[in-house]
Amino acid sequence: MKLYNMNLSNFATKCRIAIYDKNAPVEIVGIPGNDLKSPEYLKINPLGKTPSLDADGLLIPESETINEYLEDKFPNPPLMPKSPEGRAKVRSFTRFHDLYLEPPLRALFPQMNPKTRDEKVVNEKLTELNARLDQLDKMLAESGFAMGAEFTLADCALAPTIFFAVNLLGMFGAKPPLEGRPKLAAWWSHVQTRPSVKKALGEMAEALAAMNRGSR
Repeated sequence: MKLYNMNLSNFATKCRIAIYDKNAPVEIVGIPGNDLKSPEYLKINPLGKTPSLDADGLLIPESETINEYLEDKFPNPPLMPKSPEGRAKVRSFTRFHDLYLEPPLRALFPQMNPKTRDEKVVNEKLTELNARLDQLDKMLAESGFAMGAEFTLADCALAPTIFFAVNLLGMFGAKPPLEGRPKLAAWWSHVQTRPSVKKALGEMAEALAAMNRGSR
């Protein structure tokens, strides 16, 4: 079983966290040619996106589908609650992340160069992102992980994207994402104590540092 991965991808990191947490027998490999649009990779995943999981011949794209597959395939330790209500709550977090929280942050990536920045786009996306962060702060448990005491797929999804928010929003002169959001700040501090999260975010940090060195 192989995960086609880029360490700086927040969606790929979401899957690496689940793999590390479960100690799942999944080989983590790079994208052929280090290019999502390379002919070699497009033969593997015609969507040209990361991550992709080769589950012994079955290609599974999309990070959330991959993580739910991993949960079914390697149920221990569990990253989903047993109750239908708990599982629905985790999925509410992961859908909120994929559909509402992550898109305005991603829209800021092409605006990182001040010389080519569109300030109108930046202001619109920062406004949207701050509204989503406020919503997330209300959704999170009062303490512990996203759902409380138990670490779940909700934490796997949120941690890599909040890593980007913490590390990149200052480039746009925005207020720190944890400022004025006490539950988000407490969650961010706590989630990084999970060994799987610490390892995966460390890989993201190394990849971000390498990208920054290359852009100088």
